[in-house]
Amino acid sequence: MAKEIKKHKRKKKLGSYHYISVIFSATLALFVIGLFGTVILQANRLTSIIKQNIELQVYLDKDLSASQRNRIQSELSTSPYTLQVEGESPVTFISKDEAAKQFIEETGEDFTEFLGENPLRDAYTLKIDESYQSNSQLDSIANSIQNISGVYEVTYVKNLVDSINSNLTKISLILVGIAVLLVIIVTLLINNSIKLALFSQRFLIRSMQLVGAKSTFIKKPFLSRSLLHGAIAGLIASALLFGLKFYANQRIEGLEELQQEELILALYGILVLLGALISYFSTVKAMNKYLKMSLDELY
Repeated sequence: MAKEIKKHKRKKKLGSYHYISVIFSATLALFVIGLFGTVILQANRLTSIIKQNIELQVYLDKDLSASQRNRIQSELSTSPYTLQVEGESPVTFISKDEAAKQFIEETGEDFTEFLGENPLRDAYTLKIDESYQSNSQLDSIANSIQNISGVYEVTYVKNLVDSINSNLTKISLILVGIAVLLVIIVTLLINNSIKLALFSQRFLIRSMQLVGAKSTFIKKPFLSRSLLHGAIAGLIASALLFGLKFYANQRIEGLEELQQEELILALYGILVLLGALISYFSTVKAMNKYLKMSLDELY
């Protein structure tokens, strides 16, 4: 009998409710949005890698001296449109002999046998900074390089950059739209879960009001628990995402190169914060509703 009374009192404790279902729902919702956030981060990284490989081919006049080639390389390397990557040279020299060797390896045909000479030219491959990657800018850069003494020709794949930028803009808008929709769905799901959980506490809330308890006093245990439960849901969702990431990296070659640990950790922190905030404000909304209800409405 004493155990039953104790159990009954524990059930009626202010601020207590069936939080397992709330945490489960919030974890599931946050996991989905975290998974989508991971996809967006990796898509952005892939975009950056693609843009870092936009190149111009600068073909040189024949019979240039080493000092002339070095002068051209120095001018290209110090130009504002040249992509500067720490630890890497933005300008790569490819001799005509190396170019011929690569062509023969790729095609299996030795054109020097029937031509009698190597018609290819020494060249520099130049990586372009992302801020200069529109067609009009690339045309201007190509014309500027073309005027450098010793440069024979400048080539690049025209319309490729604008096509990439156009497609990336469309994809980004779609991803942002889906992200906003997911946030709305997650908010509604967590909000409804909390409302259902607090439904069992509505009569206890009314009893506290009848004995003169202030609204702030009644809300306090519910709000503190909501913050805790939301944060726990965010932590669990982050742990699941970390496990999934680790598994995917083991299975998919090259996937780890698309991941930036700082941003991934920031995403986990956002999930914890988002879970706590959504849970908190959903609880505030539900509490205000029950505090304003009449006795007839409670039934």
